[in-house]
Amino acid sequence: MEKRMLNPTEITSEIITTYEAKANYAPLKSLILGVLSGMFIALGGFASATASHSITNYSVSKLISGSVFPVGLILVIIAGTDLFTGNVLLTVPLLHKRITFKQLVKNWVIVYFANMAGAIIVSLLLFYSGSLDVNYGALGAYSIKVAYTKSSLPFIKSFLSGILCNILVCLSVWISFAGKDIISKIFAIFFPIMAFVVSGFEHSVANMYYFSIGLLAKTNSQFVSNLGISESQLDSLNLKSVINNLVPVTLGNILGGALFVGTALYLAFIRTNKSKL
Repeated sequence: MEKRMLNPTEITSEIITTYEAKANYAPLKSLILGVLSGMFIALGGFASATASHSITNYSVSKLISGSVFPVGLILVIIAGTDLFTGNVLLTVPLLHKRITFKQLVKNWVIVYFANMAGAIIVSLLLFYSGSLDVNYGALGAYSIKVAYTKSSLPFIKSFLSGILCNILVCLSVWISFAGKDIISKIFAIFFPIMAFVVSGFEHSVANMYYFSIGLLAKTNSQFVSNLGISESQLDSLNLKSVINNLVPVTLGNILGGALFVGTALYLAFIRTNKSKL
């Protein structure tokens, strides 16, 4: 009888093989797949904001947002595209000496900025298509508020929140390898991603979208008039504040996924296992 799921050691083996292959992709392939992932995460972010932006109860709003946002990573995993926060798991084949540190860094740089390009593309499409105009511009105003709130986070909070976020994201990617059919993979992805969104943790690629759409929305006077923040606060949402958020969040995402998921599970299921792959 065929096994319906992989065991933890088999998952780790599959992670090594899959991410070794990703490290050896041609740069153009990594670029294309990275742009698509950035677009998928942005679309998930937009859909979750549309569903939750007018809900005043904080807990219910988070629950609805968390129920919709996972569509982004579901698309990434099922379509086989490349997401920076998932590609943090390149540390696993690195530990197993299947790839070099140079290959890891090259892939991370290409995919990171490709994800950013994808997020910006979707933001431009949404903004100029009038998608933020719904609910009398409330969605546009909400987009600015989200970006402002994230840009106001102190370095240490952004960093630690980034760690917590990518523990859940990389676990979501990791356990999706256990499933052998689409439904199993979707369920494996859904709940950890829902947990990170409900918890309000910081995800670098999602933030690329939230900042892109927030900065665009900031140029619309109708959206600005619906805001409950001062002009000086609005002015503080700029490229510098975006970078001040993305740097610690990205570092936190790397540490969270690489150390607490990739390294920990590799050591547990491969290095402590006497059998060889």
